[in-house]
Amino acid sequence: MESNSKQQNLPKHPRENGSVFSYLTFSWVLPLLLKGRKKTLELEDLYQPLSQHLAANLGTKLEKSWKNEVNSKRSKNKNPSLMRAGLKVFGPNLMSHGFFLLLIEMCFKVTMPLLLGGILRYYGNPNNSDPKIAYFYAGGLILCSFLNVICAHGLMLSNLNVGMKMRVSACSLIYRKSLRLSKSALLNTTSGQVVNLLSNDVGRFELIAMFVHYLWVGPIETIVIGVLMYMEIGISAIAGILFLLLFIPFQFYLGKKTSQLRLRVALRTDERVRLMNEIIQGIQVIKMYAWEKPFAKVVSMARGREIRAIRFASWIRGILLSFIMFSSRVSIFTSLVMFALLGYTLTAQQAFAVTAYYNVLRQTMTVFFPQAIGFLAETIVSVKRLEKFMLYEELDRDFQNTSKMSENEKQPHENGHIKEKLKNVQEPGINMEKVSAKWKGEASDLTLSNINLRILPHTVNAIIGRVGSGKSSLVQAILGELSINSGKIEVNGKISFASQEAWLFSSSVRQNILFGLPMNKVRYRAVVKACSLTRDFELWPDGDKTIVGERGMSLSGGQKARINLARSVYREADIYLLDDQLSAVDSHVQRHLFENCIKGFLKDKIVIFVTHQLYYLPNVDQIILLDNGKVQANGTYESLRDTGLDFTKLLPEEEDKKAENNDDDSISYQRQFSRSSSNTSRDSKSTNQRHNSVSSRDSIETEISTTERMQVEEKSSEGSISWRHYKAYIKGTGGYTTTLFIAFMFILAQVFASAGDYFLTYWVSKEEERSITELTSSLNETVPTFEKIVQQSNDSFIETAKYIFEGVVYDRNIDIYIFSALTVGCVIITLSRSFMFFNVTMKASRRLHDAMFSGISHATMYFFNTNPSGRILNRFSKDIGQIDEVLPMTIVDVLQIFLSLSGIIIVVAIVNPYTLIPTFFIAILFYFMRSFYLKSSRNIKRIDATTRSPIFSHLSATLNGLSTIRAFNAEEILTKEFDSHQDLNSTAFYLFLGSSRAFGFWLDFTLCIYIALVILSFFIMGNSGGNVGLAITQVMGLTGMLQWGLRQSAELENNMTAVERVVEYQSVDPEPDFESKPDKKPPKEWPEKGQIKFNKLSLSYYPDMKDKVLKELEFEIKPQEKIGVVGRTGAGKSSIINALFRLSYLDGKIEIDLRDTQQIGLHDLRSKISIIPQEPVLFSNTIRYNLDPFDEFADDKLWSALEEVNLKTPIKEMPAGLNTKITEGGTNFSVGQRQLVCLARAILRENKILVMDEATANVDLETDALIQTTIRNKFADCTLITIAHRLNTIMDSDRILVMDAGKCVEFSSPYELLIKKEEPRVFYKMLKETPKTTFDMLKKIAEETYKKKKTE
Repeated sequence: MESNSKQQNLPKHPRENGSVFSYLTFSWVLPLLLKGRKKTLELEDLYQPLSQHLAANLGTKLEKSWKNEVNSKRSKNKNPSLMRAGLKVFGPNLMSHGFFLLLIEMCFKVTMPLLLGGILRYYGNPNNSDPKIAYFYAGGLILCSFLNVICAHGLMLSNLNVGMKMRVSACSLIYRKSLRLSKSALLNTTSGQVVNLLSNDVGRFELIAMFVHYLWVGPIETIVIGVLMYMEIGISAIAGILFLLLFIPFQFYLGKKTSQLRLRVALRTDERVRLMNEIIQGIQVIKMYAWEKPFAKVVSMARGREIRAIRFASWIRGILLSFIMFSSRVSIFTSLVMFALLGYTLTAQQAFAVTAYYNVLRQTMTVFFPQAIGFLAETIVSVKRLEKFMLYEELDRDFQNTSKMSENEKQPHENGHIKEKLKNVQEPGINMEKVSAKWKGEASDLTLSNINLRILPHTVNAIIGRVGSGKSSLVQAILGELSINSGKIEVNGKISFASQEAWLFSSSVRQNILFGLPMNKVRYRAVVKACSLTRDFELWPDGDKTIVGERGMSLSGGQKARINLARSVYREADIYLLDDQLSAVDSHVQRHLFENCIKGFLKDKIVIFVTHQLYYLPNVDQIILLDNGKVQANGTYESLRDTGLDFTKLLPEEEDKKAENNDDDSISYQRQFSRSSSNTSRDSKSTNQRHNSVSSRDSIETEISTTERMQVEEKSSEGSISWRHYKAYIKGTGGYTTTLFIAFMFILAQVFASAGDYFLTYWVSKEEERSITELTSSLNETVPTFEKIVQQSNDSFIETAKYIFEGVVYDRNIDIYIFSALTVGCVIITLSRSFMFFNVTMKASRRLHDAMFSGISHATMYFFNTNPSGRILNRFSKDIGQIDEVLPMTIVDVLQIFLSLSGIIIVVAIVNPYTLIPTFFIAILFYFMRSFYLKSSRNIKRIDATTRSPIFSHLSATLNGLSTIRAFNAEEILTKEFDSHQDLNSTAFYLFLGSSRAFGFWLDFTLCIYIALVILSFFIMGNSGGNVGLAITQVMGLTGMLQWGLRQSAELENNMTAVERVVEYQSVDPEPDFESKPDKKPPKEWPEKGQIKFNKLSLSYYPDMKDKVLKELEFEIKPQEKIGVVGRTGAGKSSIINALFRLSYLDGKIEIDLRDTQQIGLHDLRSKISIIPQEPVLFSNTIRYNLDPFDEFADDKLWSALEEVNLKTPIKEMPAGLNTKITEGGTNFSVGQRQLVCLARAILRENKILVMDEATANVDLETDALIQTTIRNKFADCTLITIAHRLNTIMDSDRILVMDAGKCVEFSSPYELLIKKEEPRVFYKMLKETPKTTFDMLKKIAEETYKKKKTE
């Protein structure tokens, strides 16, 4: 939440107050390019964003226009149009640019062929023409070239600038909408879809802004040029124009197909990105289940479907690109052949004026017009997708604003609407009357039914109930996240909320707690203490400035839960909603949080907390018992105890009996509470108390910016793209043979095209010679014959041409046949090479993607802990998108243009060899200009890519924490943060646009000088009209084309950064081999016993083995032994699981059945250990898929596993049964139900070793007891390791492993640990912190288990 600081120190943008001259000549870009020549450009070398680019302003304008559009259309019962809303904001800019473009085309481009015709008329009859007029025409031609270049590039940058602003405003609009999405709307969308909207769909705006004007400028220009050509060659002009116009319906058809394919591609890309997002989020579970290979198949199938759609779209693009190569040539051929067949004599002036006109039309009608159609079709699809997203249901914002009102104001929620004020209520409180609600898309049953509830001021209220009873839904209804069907909710006061699943974002611990609020040192210190974070701050090297990885991956579950709680408590509010905050921490910390935070720090507030920890119920003011979405009972502990309802079943049996016999329990509990608190404080912190108070105070008072350690920054390569990345792409296409064959096809197409161009000169010269010979023999001396033309040049090409065409010099039909053959050959070869080229590039794209996925799936967990999911997703969405669609087009452009350039140089050199001299010098100058531009451009492009990643990460984090964000009214803060990320990216992107446009301008300007030299050289040297016409039309074609080619060659290198970034992730630090070496491969039945031995094992989450979390652990677990692992939060309990699964860096040995696990392949190891993880992970697919992704088991077995975990009945009641769709992240199931699904997975796997990582923390005690019984029965002959916060679940274990600070401090049977007298008595002290009745009950269980084992 500190991205603003990155921009504050940047220098002011030179364009902010720049002159028109600096804009037209691009001189404002020069300082940055010069700096980039001397050093590698970095983030600090950028400028502050331009005021016109500020995302906040652009987003607000578009949002306002959209809201007006929605209100206007809905009042008329019509559908609102996002396109119309956008045009209201950006339409005037677009239209003014369009008229300016028409002016440039008409004044400069269309005029140039007229001026060329004047020059050629002079050369057609130089003796009877005035040289001054020829010089005038030449000067006009050169001037038009210069003016066209000066105006066109500035206009293009303006168009791209508008496109960029459209993209930025759309991104801002999407983000603001995502903050308002209702929970039911979130069921219909996925974060992958939203990421795709941001990465691909909005990108269409940049291109459509530049090309859309050609849709109307093109036809106007066609009509004007048609009239001018009619004046030159009469009716024959219509034939060529008609040929071009016949292509327009075909282009529209292709545009429509492109639109359909674009939608198909977008949907399939959504699916792939969603799948990738889920895999990245659940990568640890995938690794533990050894599911990398099967998931690779799923991703490969999704990728295959996407590639098939992209391939069809690419073929269409290939056809449209082929038109550029041959359509104008075919039009020239049609017009001139028809002119000749009508019996007219073709002159050089006519032939090359027509050629020049068609060259103008070629750029407008065969390059820009079809692209405009394609981009418009794609943009319409993208806008429709954005529109659909923008019309998703929103949260009731009025209700959400409750917390912004004054404390004495009341905002009730009745059937989704706000009532006036709650009457007669002056203090904070909540009143619910006959409230019913359901999550949309769920089964027909209501989630909450007829809830009547009143929460009084200054009370602590506990919500209890079985898994799936509606506890979290009740909290969500109070927050306004769950829309109610009937009844009313009245909330008076400011709300703060702590979610059940801890939500953290990538920043420091301090920033996660403050969450945009100003630092209040006294309150902050008190909150840290109340939430039991003081000791953690001391253990972390950077204290509260420690960087939290995305989703808190670098922290333990308990630490995440306490930071999540601290954020809620730090916010000053009247009502605190805490959704099951005690489950993720051990009993000691639970006790501390309840006494010091809930009952202490928040004593004067309303606290509503969901809990399964029923030991604390005697000390709350009101208990709310839910069952199947109904309030079964509510009242004090004593009143509920006497009702005889199911409440008693949720309590341990012994506890209940004791409660009945002792009314003073709660009083003794309170006394014991304060005693144990003081004892705990002395036991755990006496040695460090002074140090703690000093260090925490110092930590708080240190400025955020001074020593804060940043997370691993995204790498950005330096220098030119390595040859190995080109090699990787070539290898992907099928190797060098395939590449060389494709290159040969491109060359062959150019040979046919250039031969056709040259043959036209040859034919015109023959026509003139034939005509003049027939008219008068006296003019033979002034008109060059074919033999004389040959004599004018010693070029071997001409000599060859002479021998080829000898004997058919005066046969017009043969000439037409040859011209036809060259033209048809050009068409066929060009289309063929396009289809082949796009086939092989799709193959390369797929292989690169699959290789990157393979690299990612083999990567260590350290990689995922240090790289946010947005960064990884950026490569799978934006970078792969570039390789799929942008890179192939760029390669085609580069090959086509440079082959055309080679053809032009050869043809012009044949006509006038002396032009090779300036060509040589211009080529050297262009090479240095390209090198000068490319060094900076490449770095700016990389900065653009790296500044884009935080946009995706921020969006992803926001979607994961929507409830928390909205409860805190932090939408505005996070919107500013998102806009700030966008502003930084806009700066980089606009500099990239400016630098590439500047490069194009300077190239074209230099080329204008070259054109001037070529034109003037003919005045000095003298030549035939045919040769002059050919040379000038060819070099005029270089304007725009050459700079585009050079820019595309630079862009090719820039786009290759996408390949570079993808290839980089193919070789990230990999895990050891998945498969064992043949001599180390364990037998299929391994492990037969389940014996586990830790031998001096140390574990670190860092490759350099610093900051060891486990320190030389040495213990042995016997076959079929049931082990409980306990310890304070952060003691290293979950790290033991990490070590077993080899997810981190190890030193020492773990042996399973006497086999060293480090010698065994990871899949052989992990597939033999079942895991029920601390954080349940479900994938957005059916329940069947989540239990058995690869169809290994029959339905009966799946139902049996569900029955074992008490889920058979609720799933049977769902209409689709096992095929019920689970939403992204499993959000349509409670956390407890998700955990039960994970338990069912473990039951299906039937392994000899089962690990449970606090697997029943989020379920009620009755369900927990049922699960424990299931585990005891199902895994009786297995080795069982249970990490638990509920001590009752492990009291019948064979032995208890007590962890503290990464070391094993006790390891014996529970009973022996309780009766031993020597220190450390850690386990005894932990148990002593529970109520006396619970202690006695658990001790009795331990004793009975111990005696039973002894007798066996």
